[in-house]
Amino acid sequence: MSTQSPVRPLLPTPTAPGLRLAASRLAERAEEHDRDGSFAFEGVAEVHAAGLLTATVAERHGGPGTGLAGTAEILRVLGAADPSVALVTAMTLFTHATQARTGSWPERHYERLLQDSAEGPALVNALRVEPDLGTPARGGLPATIARAVGGDAWELTGHKIFSTGAVGLRWLAVWARTDEDPARVGSFLVRADPDSGVPGLTVEPTWDHLGLRASRSDDVLLDRVRVPLDAAAGLADPAATDPRRDPSLAAWNNLGLTALYLGVAESALEWLIGFLHERTPSALGRPLATLPRFQDAVGEIEVGLTAAADLVAGLARRFDEGDRQAAEHSAAAKLVGTRAAIAAVESAVALVGNNALTRRNPLQRHLRDVLCARVHTPQDDSVVSAAGQAALARHPLSPGTIHHG
Repeated sequence: MSTQSPVRPLLPTPTAPGLRLAASRLAERAEEHDRDGSFAFEGVAEVHAAGLLTATVAERHGGPGTGLAGTAEILRVLGAADPSVALVTAMTLFTHATQARTGSWPERHYERLLQDSAEGPALVNALRVEPDLGTPARGGLPATIARAVGGDAWELTGHKIFSTGAVGLRWLAVWARTDEDPARVGSFLVRADPDSGVPGLTVEPTWDHLGLRASRSDDVLLDRVRVPLDAAAGLADPAATDPRRDPSLAAWNNLGLTALYLGVAESALEWLIGFLHERTPSALGRPLATLPRFQDAVGEIEVGLTAAADLVAGLARRFDEGDRQAAEHSAAAKLVGTRAAIAAVESAVALVGNNALTRRNPLQRHLRDVLCARVHTPQDDSVVSAAGQAALARHPLSPGTIHHG
């Protein structure tokens, strides 16, 4: 008796021209969505149509199986156009990449996600941060509770904050602990119906941020939200599910998001170059771009961004080739890359002066957006502390070996 593999849904195919076209269309409305703090539904639709939302779906699931290097490039280009759309895209890409690597989602629910993705944009995000806990990257258990009811379902009750793209999510992977003794933790998969919503799930429009305003990283309230009993991913002992123990997941987040913010800085540099060519003070009689001071300043920005971009791209390629050290170095690359991106935009603002902070010019938006690079896990203090401890541990010395001159 022969067996047939399931028919895979037809997913859009990503291409380089499609990426460029989607980015150009995102850029056209980025300022509008930033000003309004509105979610770019039409921008997400453009990204989906270009095949970018499903670029990391594994080949065995009917996708292109784009690796980390290709994903970083996608996020860099989208980040230059509209970093809010790039961020919600990143969360979905990372979910598919993790599924390709670990298969943690139950098969029937992931197949449903793929079917949704074939029919239209299907954004996914892991909701982990809570008001009291903060980010789980620094340890702790979620207050969100999953209770088994009726033998066939879980009921989720809790409060999530900083839920990127909340108003546009088709799937929510809600990090919660069970009410068992001992408790288990995992991600409980909630499928949102765009027409009828989800009983017990409310998105509170709390997001009023300085940067990435169109990401709509609102609060999500769950009041006895029911999900099927098998709709749990990675349900296990808390110590075994610590995301800090997964270097591959860290590499995707560190390098992918750093590429996104380098894209923001590249947009700032491009605007600066245009401004310096156009700005011709009457007392000078020629564009500012002809002055050595401005040429040197632009050169400093260009060098910093080039080095950071090459570092991120190089580590991403090494990761795809199986170099385990690339994942270990990804946190350091995040620190170096995001600092370079922030410094680049701050330098551009200092060069331009008042025009840089005028709302009609995009440089002030790039500055607000790029500063958000600092809040992503791991934060700079964690990276520096871990690097320092590791370096010192490589060469332990007993007190007797220390000599004072």
